[in-house]
Amino acid sequence: MTDIAPVLARLDADQPAALDRLFELLRFQSISTDPAYAEQCQAAAAWLAEDLAGIGFDARVAPTVGHPMVVAHDLSAEGPHLLFYGHYDVQPVDPLELWGRDPFEPQVVARDDGTRFISTRGACDDKGQLMTFVEACRAYKAANGALPCKITILLEGEEESGGESLPPFLDDHRDELGADIALVCDTGMWDAWTPAITTMLRGNVADQVTIHASDRDLHSGMYGSTAANPIHVLTRILAAMRDDAGRITIPGFYDGVPELSPELKA
Repeated sequence: MTDIAPVLARLDADQPAALDRLFELLRFQSISTDPAYAEQCQAAAAWLAEDLAGIGFDARVAPTVGHPMVVAHDLSAEGPHLLFYGHYDVQPVDPLELWGRDPFEPQVVARDDGTRFISTRGACDDKGQLMTFVEACRAYKAANGALPCKITILLEGEEESGGESLPPFLDDHRDELGADIALVCDTGMWDAWTPAITTMLRGNVADQVTIHASDRDLHSGMYGSTAANPIHVLTRILAAMRDDAGRITIPGFYDGVPELSPELKA
């Protein structure tokens, strides 16, 4: 097994340059929800592909119907194939007056307790985490000459705006992007000092329910309480979806979902 100590030493020694690279990426105004920033999203993707190519990845900017993907491979090592996912787009910065400065000009800010953080849009969602992985690859290759396993990097530009281009892109490039392990860096920590290894994420299911009723208000007179109010129907439906313990009551909802083991609950 490769000694990790030289990699950590390399990261420490290269931290000023790593911060410079991160700050350069953070300055791109890659707001995916606003078409006015489409060129900034394209520029951020091009910057990432160039940076990854500079450390030996076969990297390219892949167009989509929306914002581009960045796809990079280093498959020279033996062992398992790891797919790393991140996103380079960011949320809008409104309201601007609450920033007090340019939200795309990063700076290191000291807290009262002496700790420091990077203040700018995208520093923690998701450019900071994204570059943490890239810098780890850079340091590993510099210290050991090669990565410990096959690595594919997929960076998208629509995570903050619905990610509509991602599913068809994955379908169209299924063979290229197939891997043994997928790693996502867009999760949380227990606290400022305790990393969390998140093994499962919740999904999202959307549906539209239409209640057909009269074309006018029937709240009183001979119709009152006889003709159902659509709001009352909807609230009954919503209320019936969970029991008193908070479990979903929809038949089949938990099919295929295993119970958590006592060890995992603990």
